[in-house]
Amino acid sequence: MERLLAALGHPEEKLPPVLHVAGTNGKGSFLAFARAIAEALGKRVHVYTSPHLVHFHERIVLAGPHGSAVIAEEFLVDCLARAEAANGGELITLFEITTAAAFVAFSEVPADLLLLETGLGGRLDATNVVAKPRLTAITPVSIDHVSFLGETLTEIAGEKAGILKPGVTCVLGRQVQEAFKTIETRAEEIGAPLIAAGRDFDAYEQHGRLVFSTPTGLLDLPLPRLEGRHQIDNAGMAIAAADLLFGEGLTAQALEQGLTQAEWPGRLERLSAGGLHAYVADGTEIWLDGGHNPAGGQVIAQSLAELEERVPCPIHLVFGMMDTKDARAFIAPFKGLVEQIYTVPIPNEPNAFGAEALAEIVRAEGFNVTAASSVPEALLRSQHALPGPGRVLICGSLYLAGHALRLHG
Repeated sequence: MERLLAALGHPEEKLPPVLHVAGTNGKGSFLAFARAIAEALGKRVHVYTSPHLVHFHERIVLAGPHGSAVIAEEFLVDCLARAEAANGGELITLFEITTAAAFVAFSEVPADLLLLETGLGGRLDATNVVAKPRLTAITPVSIDHVSFLGETLTEIAGEKAGILKPGVTCVLGRQVQEAFKTIETRAEEIGAPLIAAGRDFDAYEQHGRLVFSTPTGLLDLPLPRLEGRHQIDNAGMAIAAADLLFGEGLTAQALEQGLTQAEWPGRLERLSAGGLHAYVADGTEIWLDGGHNPAGGQVIAQSLAELEERVPCPIHLVFGMMDTKDARAFIAPFKGLVEQIYTVPIPNEPNAFGAEALAEIVRAEGFNVTAASSVPEALLRSQHALPGPGRVLICGSLYLAGHALRLHG
């Protein structure tokens, strides 16, 4: 990355103020809240996230006169072409060349803030070339990408802590003790102040509202638009980050607007009318979530259980997953909650589980499971099995989520 960026004239040194985020789960939702709050204040915001769900352009969002929007095709091609020419045929990964092209775009379009998400880990991530971000953030750390980041929480947290910089404050999401101690030790070593959830601030639900608390006071705010109790934690991190970024310029109105208008597709999202509803009975809810690791499975199952308490309904899953993931650990939290699971392949993903192989894993965990050839077939089978309207969740992979959104139109 340093070689390539030097050949491009160091665009990473010409970026607007950067909020750099790492973590296992919640990075995208946290950034969605942070973006919505910043834009409610009238700030111009760039956003870099991955992977995309439907269109590659989603990875690079540029500030504009009428709010942020995904990068235009012509400009994307131009930036990628310049990055490819500067690379001169050297070995490079897709994420590295995309990050270099994104930095070119971000450096040439004016903005007040760049929300920069790591791709994998932190210490050696392609985004970790920004020497002095305005702020860093680490969302909850859990087990994922063990072949790259290590097999223990200590090792993985150590990689995430690689984005910490001397003198740059880090907003730290709620962590298990092992991960917290690792990150805290690294922060002390290099002199990076920590603002930690559960210690320096907290966010929780009370009487149908979100309460954000610090040692100096309380904020009473509406619940976040994004579904699930875990989104209260993500929103709390975003409020803490916004306070550090904007100080006295941060208003209660901007916080309210940010929490209630944030959008982040494919994260416990109930699909509105579209193509997939042709395969289910009237009144059946179709939900979508791209979570794909054990912690993600726990959070989704908990959120489904809360939905079930509010509006009881038979629950079916349509489940597809990459074979690099721990399918058994992901699906285990759904025991006693779902009536039926339909396993599906993920089209055009050679590293995805086949439906039969995934069904064997699910069956061994004690679930009723049927292998299906596609998402539409799984939905049709679900419709025939349900006595009336039900709740169907498509889950297990961001790639599956993106495929489902394409089918849905």
